[in-house]
Amino acid sequence: MGQDAFMESLSSTVGVFQYKIYLLLLGTCSGLKVVVPSHTVHGIRGQALYLPVHYGFHTPASDIQIIWLFERHHTTPKYVLGSMNKSVVPDLEYQQKFTMRPPNASLLINPLQFTDEGNYIVKVNIQGSGTLSASQKVQVTVDDPVTKPVVQIQPSSGAVEYVGNVTLTCLVEGGTRLAYQWLKNGRPVHTSSTNSFSPQNNVLHIAPVTKEDIGNYSCLVKNSVSEMESDIIMPTIYYGPYGLRVNSDKGLKVGEVFTVDIGEAILFDCSADSYPPNTYSWIQRTGNTTYVIKHGPHLEVASEKVARKTTDYMCCAYNNVTGRQDETHFTVIITSVGHEDALEDFGIYEFIAFPEAPGVPGMPSRSVPTSAGLPGQDLHNTIYEVIQHIPAQEKDPPEDSQPQNTDPHSQPW
Repeated sequence: MGQDAFMESLSSTVGVFQYKIYLLLLGTCSGLKVVVPSHTVHGIRGQALYLPVHYGFHTPASDIQIIWLFERHHTTPKYVLGSMNKSVVPDLEYQQKFTMRPPNASLLINPLQFTDEGNYIVKVNIQGSGTLSASQKVQVTVDDPVTKPVVQIQPSSGAVEYVGNVTLTCLVEGGTRLAYQWLKNGRPVHTSSTNSFSPQNNVLHIAPVTKEDIGNYSCLVKNSVSEMESDIIMPTIYYGPYGLRVNSDKGLKVGEVFTVDIGEAILFDCSADSYPPNTYSWIQRTGNTTYVIKHGPHLEVASEKVARKTTDYMCCAYNNVTGRQDETHFTVIITSVGHEDALEDFGIYEFIAFPEAPGVPGMPSRSVPTSAGLPGQDLHNTIYEVIQHIPAQEKDPPEDSQPQNTDPHSQPW
C-alpha cells in the first residue's frame, strides 16, 4: 500500500500552525481511518510499553486533535493525554507517565505498573471543510515474567510398582497469571486412570505407579509475557523381575534343553528386567536332592565334571524391594565327543515333576496346562528330571532265516 508524505505549512504572522496532511491509502474510501496493530497488548511491569497508532485521510486538514482516554474495568474513561496539532496537553496527574509526539498518535507508557492495566481509547479529530472523527480501543495487560520453576517429588525415596504413589509439585517464585503444563519425555501428560492433576494443574499425582511411568518429567510454566521450564526429574519406581531367561555361550538350545559336548565348559547367564537389580540363585537337582550351588547371575558348568548325562538346573531371581521372585528351569544333556555314543543319547525326553526338597527357598507357583484338555498342574518349587525313552527298533532277520528258492527250474539273472 503506497503512502505520500504529509505536507505542513507554518504561518508565523498569525501565530497559528496549520497543517495539511495527505495520506493516500490504496483501496480505501475517502474519510478518516484509525488503525491499531493489535487490540490486546501484553506488557511487563516496570518496563516501557508502546501503543502504536496509524491514521490517514484524503481531505485537507487545518487542525488535528488527538485524545487518549484510560478506562479501568467498570469505571468511567479518564482523560490522560491530548494534543492539538503539535501542542501536547497532558493531564497533570499523568504527565510523567504518558508521552506522545504529535502528529504521531502513538502512546508511550513508562514505567508500566499493575494499575495501568485496562482499556486505552484513542480518538482522532480532523478539522477541514468539515470535521472527521474516528477512534480505536486497545486492551493492556500487565504481568510479571515467570521465574524458573522447581519440581519436588514425593516420596523422594521412590515407590513400588502397583503399590506406591508418586506426587510431583511445580513451584514458582515469580510470575503472575501462571498456566502450568506437565511434560514427560518432552510430550504433554494427560489425565488417565492413574494420572490426575490439581485444579491449578501445578500438582501431578500418579496412583499407583507402574513401570510405564518411568521417564523424564518437567514442568512448563507460561503467562502472556514469558515461559520457563523446570529441570528434568525422574521418579524412582521399583519393579520386576520380568522376562526371566537363561542363555549360554555354547551348546545347542532347544526349548529348555541345552546339549553340550563332553569336555566343553559352558557359561550360563540368567537375566531379568528389574529395578533394583535382582539377586540370583542357581539350584541343581541330583537324584531326589536339590541344593543351591551358586549365587549371582552367571553359572559355569564343566561338562567333564558332570557325573550324569542329564542334569536339571533352576535359576531363581528375587527383587528384595518389590518382594517378587521368578524362576526358570532347564536341563543340560552331555553328549560324547564326535557323537560316537550318539545312540545312547538318542530318544524322546520327557520332563517329570518332582516335589519341593527341604531347605530350598520357596518360589511362587504357577499353573501349567497339560495336553488332552486335562487340568493344569500347579508347579511349586518343582525341579524336572528328564526321562529317556528309546523307541523300539526293528531287527533285521538272520541270514539263515531268509526264504530259500526250492524251484529247480528257476535260474539266476
